[in-house]
Amino acid sequence: MYGLTDEDLRIRDTARDFVESLMPHEAEAELAGGLLPKEVTAEHRARALAMGLYATNMPASVGGAGCTALQQILVQEQCGRVTNGLGWVMATPPQWWPDVATDYQMQRWLLPTVRGDKHEAYAITEEFAGSDTSALQTTARRDGDEYVIDGVKWHVTSYNLADYVFVEAVLPDGPHAGDHVLLVVDLPWPGVEVVRSPKYSHNIADEHPIVAFREVRVPVDNLVGAEGGPMTFTQDWFRFERMMVAARCVGAAQRLLDEVTAFAKGRIVGGRPLGEHQLVAGMLADSATELFAARTMLYEVARAIDAGHDRKTLHGQASMAKLYCSEMAGRAADRAVQIFGGRGYMRENVAERLFRELRVERIWEGASEIQRLIVGRQLMNRGPAALLDPV
Repeated sequence: MYGLTDEDLRIRDTARDFVESLMPHEAEAELAGGLLPKEVTAEHRARALAMGLYATNMPASVGGAGCTALQQILVQEQCGRVTNGLGWVMATPPQWWPDVATDYQMQRWLLPTVRGDKHEAYAITEEFAGSDTSALQTTARRDGDEYVIDGVKWHVTSYNLADYVFVEAVLPDGPHAGDHVLLVVDLPWPGVEVVRSPKYSHNIADEHPIVAFREVRVPVDNLVGAEGGPMTFTQDWFRFERMMVAARCVGAAQRLLDEVTAFAKGRIVGGRPLGEHQLVAGMLADSATELFAARTMLYEVARAIDAGHDRKTLHGQASMAKLYCSEMAGRAADRAVQIFGGRGYMRENVAERLFRELRVERIWEGASEIQRLIVGRQLMNRGPAALLDPV
């Protein structure tokens, strides 16, 4: 089904087996605020590396698994089946970096990240600049052989576990004033400090603090790309992350459907299984139908990426996948909580956890409204065929 090859199935099943070994730890992680004992987390990470489930998005030339886009999707889909971010040990380092990294950046950050020795974070969002990065206020002023970064970033996911952070900032002056740059900052680093770490709806080990950069000086060697050059790598990053979000949402919806169907078969109401009651059967059918549609779309876009289709087309289709899969998973979670009833409101229940965890998927990596604008703009500028029937 879905036209998967034997190798695709092997990779998917390997990820599935690994994820199912993580599931017994979900309730413990939930009640501990997302944290598991360090030795347990280290063991999970070591197994992910040994099983080839780490850096699946990186080419073999830098030590990655060299998986196709479809195979990466298959792994991250399984990641979405486990709650509390436990599947994040199947990490995907910055997939755009090998094409633009200097030798210095390759040795200092990229290769150690692919090996699992280092971990990154992204500092892009600001208090008044979310999905629209054109509103960024953080600056990076050139001063001799250094850049001086000033600004405050919000929602810096995984900062507490990161060895370095990518900071997107605006050049305030010089020949490329107004252009954006991406800089790498090691952690810890002078002038970088956590303002506060807000609590979020989900309980995972990765925090999302507000981080201040005050007169932070980094060498020009830390610049990714060139001043004034096209930052196509950031567009590639958004496209990739949107596909990964879509994949994890599909996996979460599958987990929900599996769990709630089993419950609906075993729960007897009025002398019949709950799932035989028409209103419940209708909810199950809607979740199954939408899941099938979402997975089919997701795999088709992944195959288009592997085939090297037009960049703009892929950008729009990735937005369509992220939009539909994240919205679909939210509906599936809501139905699952309703079918479970009071049980579905208990933190020990997978539906309750996914109900909370899936809500952010419609926000980060570009809110659903942004995805609709991207798709709508492409329809106006390029016509429906560019997205729906590309040559």
